[in-house]
Amino acid sequence: MKVLLTGFEPFGGETINPAKEAVQMVKDEIKGAEIVKCYVPVVFGKAIETVHEAMKKENPDVVFCIGQAGGRYEITPERVAINCDDGRIPDNEGNQPVDQPVFADGKNAYFSSLPIKKMVEYMKKANVPAAVSNTAGTYVCNHLMYGVLYYIDKEFPNTIGGFMHVPFLHEQVMNKKETASLSKDDVVKGIEASIEAIVDSLS
Repeated sequence: MKVLLTGFEPFGGETINPAKEAVQMVKDEIKGAEIVKCYVPVVFGKAIETVHEAMKKENPDVVFCIGQAGGRYEITPERVAINCDDGRIPDNEGNQPVDQPVFADGKNAYFSSLPIKKMVEYMKKANVPAAVSNTAGTYVCNHLMYGVLYYIDKEFPNTIGGFMHVPFLHEQVMNKKETASLSKDDVVKGIEASIEAIVDSLS
C-alpha cells in the first residue's frame, strides 16, 4: 500500500507551517504502508497541479493532505470540500479569487473518502486532541482537498483521499495570546495515528 502524504509550505506571514514541519517527521513506513511525501505551495491552481502530478507519478492508494488551521485546538479531519475559491487573504503569489469555482465541471462538493471518524478515534487513543470538522474553509486548503477528490473521481477510481487540518505549533503562538497550539510531536503523532486508521480500514 502507498500513501501520498502532502504538507503545505508557510503562508500568511508565518515562517513555518506545522503541516510541512510535521509531514517531514512522519515515518516512511507505517503498518506496512509506504509513505511518499509531497510539499505543496500555498497557491491557488499550483497546489492542485503539484499534487495531481505526484498522483500521476506515484499512483497511490491513498492521498492524505495536511494543512494549517491556526486557532483550532484539535486536529481535524475534514468531511467535505466545496467547489468554491474565496480567499480571505492573498495566496503566496498574490492571487485572491472571490467566489470562483475550483473546477467549472466539478460537483458542488466532494466528501472525503478517508475513514474520518476512525482517524479521530485513533488519535484520541494516542492522547491527541481530535474532532471531525465540517468545513475546510474556502482558501487553498479546501481548494486542494476539492482538487484531489475531483481527480480521484475523474482519474483514480481505486484511490481514496481527503484532508486534515492541524493547529499552530507552540512556537507560532508566542505573540498570539490565548491562541491554541500543539507540540510538533503531537501533530506528528496525530498524523501517524490517522494513517494507522486508514491502513486498518483498507486491510
